[in-house]
Amino acid sequence: MADPPPGAATLAQPFVQRRAGLSKSRIAIFEQCAKRLWLSVHRPDLAQESDGTRRVFRIGHEVGAAACALYPDGIEIDGSAGMAAAAEATAIALGRAIRVPLFEATFIHAGVAVRVDLMIPDGNGWQVAEVKSTTSVKPYQRADLATQLWVLNGCGVNITRASVRVIDPTFVFRAAGDYHGLFIDEPAGEGIKPLIAARREIVASAVATLTGGEPAIRPGPHCAEPFACSFVGYCERDLPPPPAWPASLLPGVAGKAFARAVAQDGVEDLLLIDAALLTQPLLTRVHAATMTGTPYHDVQAVRFETERWAYPRTFLDFETIAFAVPRWIGTGPYQQVPFQFSAHIDRGSGALEHFAFLSTDGADPRTACAEALANLPVSGAVIAWNASFERSCLHKLAEHVPDHAQALRSLASLLVDLLPVARRHYYHRDMRGSWSIKAVLPTLAPELAYTTLDGARSGMEAQDAYLEAVDPATTVEQHGVIRAGLLDYCARDTLAMVVLLERLGAHQSN
Repeated sequence: MADPPPGAATLAQPFVQRRAGLSKSRIAIFEQCAKRLWLSVHRPDLAQESDGTRRVFRIGHEVGAAACALYPDGIEIDGSAGMAAAAEATAIALGRAIRVPLFEATFIHAGVAVRVDLMIPDGNGWQVAEVKSTTSVKPYQRADLATQLWVLNGCGVNITRASVRVIDPTFVFRAAGDYHGLFIDEPAGEGIKPLIAARREIVASAVATLTGGEPAIRPGPHCAEPFACSFVGYCERDLPPPPAWPASLLPGVAGKAFARAVAQDGVEDLLLIDAALLTQPLLTRVHAATMTGTPYHDVQAVRFETERWAYPRTFLDFETIAFAVPRWIGTGPYQQVPFQFSAHIDRGSGALEHFAFLSTDGADPRTACAEALANLPVSGAVIAWNASFERSCLHKLAEHVPDHAQALRSLASLLVDLLPVARRHYYHRDMRGSWSIKAVLPTLAPELAYTTLDGARSGMEAQDAYLEAVDPATTVEQHGVIRAGLLDYCARDTLAMVVLLERLGAHQSN
């Protein structure tokens, strides 16, 4: 073997023989909650992983792969045989005469193992980057980098530059396979030195936690920041049941602030709050409906606001997908791209027409979607629930498909929003502080509740279903099942609006 570069000679023996008891991720868990760390090591069977957690991991792997692809001569350190074997493989790679970028380079120091996302040769040293899927740097990400640098310093690695590498939200995918410019770096800077200096004490505290009994830490805001904890159900098992109608159901910024304020006085039950303390009309209505069980429903106000909505009335809803790493030319990171829409059209005769579009072949759906939208009426009213989203989709499609821009912008100009009408003039306590269509619908049209659907029942589930549909591993049979479920789900969204508009304006709740 050729002579190793400066800084590598100290790596070959000391760090590969030490057993790792902690990792970067475990230290991050400890900094969120010591009890979570203890449970993750000693009682992992108690964890309840959510779909949201799986989505975070999926996106992280996708972003990591894109970051590595920018260095085609790089090599990945295999971690399948364990941290010690990966650390030994890293030492060998660092000792080669010809240095190349390393992915997942592994180091162990003082019982802490880290896998470095990117190590780029830089003279006699290395640049390191912690790759993240966010579009800005978060405090916990700087702490992650500090843990890596503490370990690397302890292993004698010469680091010339360190940064957190995040996604540039202004990036536009211009050429197939070309992701240069997708990432931007925030250098560690002087501000990371105190974080590095604190690692030794944090590691010692984490080790002490793991060698002791289960920490007695009560659930609190830390259970969700910076990540939702998978042990919440376990930690809350012995807590007294919350009130049936907690004050935290009060909506909006003002409602949440009020709930926090009364909680400091020991009041968490909405039914125990003096109505005189609520000064905002919306909060007063929510409180009254919850106390009495009688919905607030101003039928005449709904009629006044909506009777001017001209026919034909087109009830429109989009389903979109947003990739952290853009897949289609002309799109950017996390750009919402419509792959589906449903439109129920009421021309005033009492009969409904239904139009649907769904793309599940994995190709860029925008042109085909725009062409299908251009067949909708460009007169009357286009009704949506939270119309700003549909308006944004239409305008972005118009920019991408100029041949149909006029029709799409005409549709956007006709948009009216049913959501604020419902918020102003209707509330049922079973909505529990939400005016999402899925909260309102069961209170006025329980026969249309989304729980009756066989496939996707939410926007996130629709996105998951789309990803499964475009996956080459999905069978033809399963692809057909997914399409049917997506079509039913999106159609339910627009049919729900048809029925809600009718019942908000013509049906007095009991």
